[in-house]
Amino acid sequence: MKFVDEAFIDIAAGDGGNGCVSFRHEKYKEFGGPNGGDGGRGGHVWAVADVSLNTLVDFRFSRRHEAGRGEHGMGSDMFGAMGHDVTLKMPVGTIITDAETGDVMYELLVPGEKIMIAKGGDGGFGNMRFKSAINRAPRQKTPGWPGEKKSLKLELKVLADVGLLGMPNAGKSTLIAAVSNARPKIADYPFTTLHPNLGVVRVGPEQSFVVADVPGLIEGASEGAGLGHQFLRHLQRTRLLLHLVDIAPFDEGVDPVAQAKAIVNELKKYDKALYDKPRWIVLNKLDMVPKEEREARVKDFVKRMRYKGPIFQISALTREGCEPLVQAVYQHIKAQQKAEQPAEVDPRFASAAPETSGQK
Repeated sequence: MKFVDEAFIDIAAGDGGNGCVSFRHEKYKEFGGPNGGDGGRGGHVWAVADVSLNTLVDFRFSRRHEAGRGEHGMGSDMFGAMGHDVTLKMPVGTIITDAETGDVMYELLVPGEKIMIAKGGDGGFGNMRFKSAINRAPRQKTPGWPGEKKSLKLELKVLADVGLLGMPNAGKSTLIAAVSNARPKIADYPFTTLHPNLGVVRVGPEQSFVVADVPGLIEGASEGAGLGHQFLRHLQRTRLLLHLVDIAPFDEGVDPVAQAKAIVNELKKYDKALYDKPRWIVLNKLDMVPKEEREARVKDFVKRMRYKGPIFQISALTREGCEPLVQAVYQHIKAQQKAEQPAEVDPRFASAAPETSGQK
């Protein structure tokens, strides 16, 4: 299935049905009175977060979605039927934006979450609604209200705890295949990864985290060069970034430090908040460096990079060093999740908390 993470759609909720003007006609009842019913409500348009979806490709080919119109009211006190609702299934992580104003309207972050994105119009009143002691034969009615109509932009940001970034052929796909259940396409040419890949890393029983592999970045990515710029936004929701660096580049004369600094600069140009996220350096392809040269090459990299954060040395191909990396990542994510949880109040002291009021 083709990966689509952006789509534009037009939605229209149903209009409400019109009210009815009608009078009761029965034998021996000269003044039967009004019995015109109300119109039915128009159908709503709903959005549902579906965990079985991971792309917006369905909306690329089906752009307009309309709910049903409410039926008109009828005589004999009969109300019009409601219009049928429309439910749009979207991947978890979809952001719904007003295409005209650019304002973010909704975010689907919880599996199964259901929100109304367009409200159907209310039905109009029939003449039975206007009956009173001084108006016994009303001929008033109201038309149904129009349903909401919107042009929307759907944008998918994958929900992952860890994001992998680096130059093409840095080994991101190999790493995600080595530590998770994902099986991305792997080849020895640039731009093998054409869309984000998600993998679940199992650390232990009921212990796991989600890692995302996005297409490789190149210099100028923040201005649109290469493929990775299209998917940089997928890293904005991650808790940790792993910056993979090829410590043994295949081409002679390629400097890993220069490549790493280029990626950091592109990150800073694209989004300052993304640049400020926790970022660890992972030196990959250690198996291609002679053992007697590894220590010196790593020290040289750290010195010239002026990097003071955590650094890991791995070989994604042979899985050397992957286990300590996975354990460290899990502990970092677990600590972040714990810090984000609100502090629990001991119920024994909850009643003793002072009450706040506007009086001093």
